[in-house]
Amino acid sequence: MEINVMTFNIHHGRGTDRKLNLERIAKVIQESKADLVSLNEVDRHFSKRSDYIDQVSWLAKYLEMNHAFGEAYTLQSKDSTVLRQYGNAFLSRYPIVLEKNHLLTFNRFTENRSLLEIGVQLPKQLFKVYVTHLNLNPFIHKKQTNFIVGKIEEDSQPVVIMGDWNMKPEVKAWKKMTRHFIDVCYAAGKGTYCTFPSFRPKLQLDYIFVSPDIHVASVEVVEINSSASDHLLLKTTLLFNR
Repeated sequence: MEINVMTFNIHHGRGTDRKLNLERIAKVIQESKADLVSLNEVDRHFSKRSDYIDQVSWLAKYLEMNHAFGEAYTLQSKDSTVLRQYGNAFLSRYPIVLEKNHLLTFNRFTENRSLLEIGVQLPKQLFKVYVTHLNLNPFIHKKQTNFIVGKIEEDSQPVVIMGDWNMKPEVKAWKKMTRHFIDVCYAAGKGTYCTFPSFRPKLQLDYIFVSPDIHVASVEVVEINSSASDHLLLKTTLLFNR
């Protein structure tokens, strides 16, 4: 069974032209023809910068997809019925049967991060997806990576882990991940796939890792509209056994 999977840091919908345009983000996702979508830097009623919109619900409605959200942190709101949140999100053309968020809080002086855990039901198979966005601080980054590896090693189902890792290929954190999982970019045999900045990308910050029981058919950096975000999206086609 062939599934298109992508990861995309949407920069809360604000493009390189500094314009907030969530419809532009939606069209990029739509044109990518992805079945499963990992999103980073997503606002949910967060602030004026994103017009207080619940971005993942808006995108899910526009794209007619199922969705999940995992906050990295929450701000106080005058309206106690509305939570102002910022974090990771997930869109799926398949049913979501599990949704759980893990806060990656190892130091109160650095920005909170999180790991969103999702169960996705294919026609004849259940598998896990994890979405994350890791810290730039090397010490905190190491702790976050260790937590993720420890958490995912518990899974018996096939696993996909993706998001903005804020690291370069072949650093220590990458090597730890690839002792347990496959980097789809290296499985494709072409090495680094640069995703940042979106204009003239020079770095790979966005990654998709899979468990060894998933076959990687292809990988590409999609440049549909490079002004939509400061990152380009990374897309892979995966093959699952029915």
